[in-house]
Amino acid sequence: MTHPITVGVDGSPESRAAAAWAGREAVRRGVPLRVTYAWHWPPHGMVDGGGGDEQARWAREMVRDVARTVADTHPDLPVSDEVVHGAAVEALLGEAADARALVLGSRGHGAVVGFLLGSVGQQVIAEAGCPVVLVRADDRAAPEAAGREIVVGQQGEPDDSAAALKFAFETAAARGAGVRAVRAWSLPPVFAYSPGSLKLLDEAGGLEPYETKALAEALQPWRERFPDVPVTPHVETGSAGQVLLAQTPRAQLIVVGRRAHRSALGSRIGSVAHAVIHHAPCPVAVVPHS
Repeated sequence: MTHPITVGVDGSPESRAAAAWAGREAVRRGVPLRVTYAWHWPPHGMVDGGGGDEQARWAREMVRDVARTVADTHPDLPVSDEVVHGAAVEALLGEAADARALVLGSRGHGAVVGFLLGSVGQQVIAEAGCPVVLVRADDRAAPEAAGREIVVGQQGEPDDSAAALKFAFETAAARGAGVRAVRAWSLPPVFAYSPGSLKLLDEAGGLEPYETKALAEALQPWRERFPDVPVTPHVETGSAGQVLLAQTPRAQLIVVGRRAHRSALGSRIGSVAHAVIHHAPCPVAVVPHS
């Protein structure tokens, strides 16, 4: 089964930019594109006062228009469109279940996706089983063609960021781009280290060489799997979110891993992904840990 790239649209400039991004990526990866809109009537919290037929007609026409625009741009790309009935979160999570990636428009600095506001958008990002790519309204193809890098965050043990690294290297290979792998570190209190970890630090020659070695070990299998992808390791002191955001001038895409945090208020993403989603000017891919 060929898993498509799925884009959620709502007629906004952000979602149309997301559809354009998704179309380019589907062509590069040789997979179909599915354009979808999650439609529920009456909207949550509202009493049905009529108008449902008109809204349903608008939804169908809007989705078809977006799909037609992408198909006109990429005549050989298989493009399908559908209106999915149901609440936005459940509908989009269902669409993500068999997708290679779910692409959404992002306003940043607040609402994520026109029809996905606040906690709703965050819940989709936190619970989707595939990578979720967020695209701004002003996104263009130029940075992709200008040789900018795929920037990916790596943290923890080698396996902790394996899914994010896999997505970053696959994307770079499809685009003929390089990967910049970023590992940020800070100075924790000495009591945070176990005797075993202190021994490893001593053997590595200190904190920075230890972090550099850890990044190299995480990258090694992906270097071997994608030998033609240029790789730039980047180790820097500071908060992971700030260090990643500092790389945006050279990035055509930022890739971050995520582990959903569950609480009584529902699922939420980590602070690094949250910071990058809201402040990176380029598209951001949030990849669930495998």
